[in-house]
Amino acid sequence: MHRLQSIAARSLMAGALDPCPALAAPGPGRRPSRAGLRRYNASGAPAAAVAAARSGKAREKTLTMETLNPQVKAVEYAVRGPIVIKAGEIERILQEGGKKPFTEVIKANIGDAHAMGQQPITFLRQVVALCTFPELLDSPSFPEDAKRRAQRILQGCGGRSLGSYSASPGVDCIRQDIAAYIEQRDQGVPSNWENIFLTTGASDGIVSMLRLLVSGEGCARTGVMIPIPQYPLYSAAIAEMGAVQVNYYLDEDNCWALDVHELHRSYQAAKQHCQPRVLCIINPGNPTGQVQSKKCIEDVLHFAYEENLFVMADEVYQENVYAPDCEFHSFKKVLYEMGPEYFNSVELASFHSTSKGYTGECGFRGGFMEIINLDPEVKAQLVKLLSVRLCPPVAGQAAMDVIVNPPQPDEPSFTQFHKEKASVLGALADKAKLTEQILSAVPGIKCNPVQGAMYAFPQIFIPPRAVEEAKALGMQPDMLYCLRLLEETGICVVPGSGFGQREGTYHFRMTILPSPEKLKVLLEKVRDFHIKFLKEYSALEEPQCRVQA
Repeated sequence: MHRLQSIAARSLMAGALDPCPALAAPGPGRRPSRAGLRRYNASGAPAAAVAAARSGKAREKTLTMETLNPQVKAVEYAVRGPIVIKAGEIERILQEGGKKPFTEVIKANIGDAHAMGQQPITFLRQVVALCTFPELLDSPSFPEDAKRRAQRILQGCGGRSLGSYSASPGVDCIRQDIAAYIEQRDQGVPSNWENIFLTTGASDGIVSMLRLLVSGEGCARTGVMIPIPQYPLYSAAIAEMGAVQVNYYLDEDNCWALDVHELHRSYQAAKQHCQPRVLCIINPGNPTGQVQSKKCIEDVLHFAYEENLFVMADEVYQENVYAPDCEFHSFKKVLYEMGPEYFNSVELASFHSTSKGYTGECGFRGGFMEIINLDPEVKAQLVKLLSVRLCPPVAGQAAMDVIVNPPQPDEPSFTQFHKEKASVLGALADKAKLTEQILSAVPGIKCNPVQGAMYAFPQIFIPPRAVEEAKALGMQPDMLYCLRLLEETGICVVPGSGFGQREGTYHFRMTILPSPEKLKVLLEKVRDFHIKFLKEYSALEEPQCRVQA
C-alpha cells in the first residue's frame, strides 16, 4: 500500500513539473489538446516546419556570420592560413595525377620537425612506450634507465596508468623533475615545483596566462606588448579576448635585436588608449631567429620593473642556439642575478615545450610554465581556470619529463642519447648557416643570420608594379609573392604580413627543418623564382631591400 502511494505521489509530481503537458500522451477517455494537434502533424514534425519545407523556405540558422562572436572573426593565424590551404589543394591535385611544374609540395611553413623527416629521440620514445604499455617493463629490449623513469612516472599516475587524469597542474613527480631541471639550467637559482604547471604545449599556458591578465574596458582595457614580427598565437589570442595589441618593433638592421628605447616609445604611445600590463618576449625569436643578449634581457626586465609589467617569456627554443657567439640566458636567471629587489617583485611566467628543441615532439602537445611572484589568491584562480580543462595530456607530460630528465653520463642510454641530440642540433646549425648564405646572395633578398630557433625571416624586395597588382587583387604584396612561389615551385612559406612587419617592407618565414638535400633544392628554387619575379615586373632600379627607420 505504501509503495502504491509513493508511485502515485511521484506521478502527480511528474505531471506538475511537466513543462509541456499538452504534449503528454492522452490517457484513456482523454482527447489530445487542440494546441498539440495544431503544432504537430502525423509524422511528429512541427507543422510550421512542414509548411516551410513545402513553400521552399529553409529554416534560418542560429549561428551565422552575422551572429558569430566578432572576436572570433578577428582571429587570424597565418601559419595555417590561406597559403597552407592552397598548398593542400595542390597536393590533392598531384595525388590524383594532376600536372604541375613540380612533383611535390615542400611545406616550409611550420616548425613540425617530424613531418619534415626528423627522427624521434630513441630514449624519449622508449620511456613513453613503457608508460603506455607497462607490460614492456619486463622486456629485455628496453634499457634499465628508461624503465626506472617509466616506473616513477606511472607511480605518480592514478591506477598506475597513463590513461588516468592527472591533477590539473600536472603529475607531481614530473613537476618536481622540471623544477630540478630549471635549477640545474640556471646554475642553482631556486625553483619551487609548486610554481610549475604542465600545459598542452606552450600555447595553452600562454593563452591561460593572458586570460588572467586581460580585463577592463575602454582606456582601462589591458594592453599586451608583443614583438613585431611576432608568432601569430599572440595576436590571435589578443583578438579573441578583445585585448589591445601593443606593437614594439625589433631592429632588423641589428639582427632583430630588442631595443629598450623602442619599448619605451611603444609603451608611452599605448597609454593614450589602453593600460599596458603585459610584456611578451620570444627568445630565441620566432619568426626572426635572433638570440637576445644578457644585457638586452637586463634592460627589458628593468623596464618591466619600472613600468610594473607582467613579463611572459616564451623560451621554447632554448635548446636551439646555433651561432657560436650567442648563448641562451633564461629571463628567470637574469632576473635573479639583478638582485632581490627585482627577483622578489617582477611577475614572470616562462614557457617551454616538447615541440621544439632537439626532440620536435609536436604531436604529444607537452609543455610547462613556471610562474614566479604571483599573488597567492591569483594563483588559486589560475588553478581553478586550469581545472576547467581537467589536465594536459598525460602522455605529453611523460614526454616533457624525459626532456628535463635525460640520461646521465653514468647511465646505459647516455651515449646513444647524446649522439642523437648532437646530430639533430648540429644538422640544424648547418642548415641555419646554409639558409643565410644562399638567400643573402640573391639580389633583392636580405637574410639576417639565423642565430637560433628554426626559421629564417628574409626581407624581399617587391617591385612597385607587383605591389600595385597585389593591391588591385585586394591582397598584401608578400601574399601575392608567396602564392606565386607556391603555384610555380611547390614551395609553401608564410607571408611576413602574417607576423607583422614595418610599413613598406616585405618578408616571408620559412623553416630550416627540411633535410639538407631538400633544403638546398628549396633555397635554389626560391633564388630562381625571385630573380624571375624581378624580371617579370621589370625592376629597373637596383633591387635593394629597404628598411624604414
